[in-house]
Amino acid sequence: MVQASPDTLTRDTLAYTPEVAERTASIYERVKNVIPPMEWPVFAPEIDAINRLKAERNAVVLAHNYQTPEIFHGVADIVGDSLALARKAAETEAQVIVQAGVHFMAETSKLLSPEKTVLIPDIMAGCSLASSITAADVRLLRETYPGVPIVTYVNTSAEVKAESDICVTSGNAVKIVESLGTDRVIFLPDEYLANYVASQTDVKIISWKGHCEVHERFTGDEIRSYRKGYENLMVIAHPECPQDVLEAADYVGSTAQMIDFVTSKKPGRVLMVTECSMSDNVAAEVPEVEFVRPCNLCPHMKRITLPKIRHALETMSPQVEIDPAVAERARRAVARMLEVR
Repeated sequence: MVQASPDTLTRDTLAYTPEVAERTASIYERVKNVIPPMEWPVFAPEIDAINRLKAERNAVVLAHNYQTPEIFHGVADIVGDSLALARKAAETEAQVIVQAGVHFMAETSKLLSPEKTVLIPDIMAGCSLASSITAADVRLLRETYPGVPIVTYVNTSAEVKAESDICVTSGNAVKIVESLGTDRVIFLPDEYLANYVASQTDVKIISWKGHCEVHERFTGDEIRSYRKGYENLMVIAHPECPQDVLEAADYVGSTAQMIDFVTSKKPGRVLMVTECSMSDNVAAEVPEVEFVRPCNLCPHMKRITLPKIRHALETMSPQVEIDPAVAERARRAVARMLEVR
């Protein structure tokens, strides 16, 4: 459950003063290749205010890879994919976590840091994939397939995790499925990720027709068209994409694996088939790589903005809370995944 937020945000305009410019100069140096100079005077005062509020509140900002560069590089203390964010936040001494991501990510942070205050700047920041399945759906599947383990992607609500046997990420899904020692599993809710896992293992996968609205828009024809327009193009794709996209790609990997591939291999020209802000954020780290951007944006991630992050820290709202009975069971499914080596 997420507490309701005020109907209006603070509308005061922060000034871009010489002092703000000086305090944020080192931050702009990191993002100057992806944020135009004319935009920085708008972002810098918010970034400066947020960074001061973090110190006052003993807070950290967690930013998913799909956040825009001014958030990802400007105010985030911890960056990464959803589970990595929650795990790293649990290790900090900060008492307040601001989740620059979507609501299931904020819930995961609360599961792993129940004693901390978890804030989400916009309670409407949802997820098409997480919304594609409910706890009641999982219970019905368990009745339909008695005895078959239920494996659930971390991109789900706490209620769905609570009905599951074990969670997975896109990076460890195959390993987790094979660790169960069964001839078949129910894999929820992403159909395309389930199909990818099925192609990598002999375990029979019973899937669900859930999709990420960003990744499902890509097509194999689109990828082939980019190859015709750009010579020596390296295409790397997330396994939440449709099968024809994965077949057209040079490399398939999780969010973290895609980033590692680009930063370590440094291909001359690359197309990252995923949410396009991730390309901006990685581009800031490897300016020598040319990024071709098929810009599919996540409308839910883009609900998180600098003014909303500032408002959350100013008002300490909206706060994320999970029913203790649900949290205990959901935490068990996550913990079981973390035990697999």
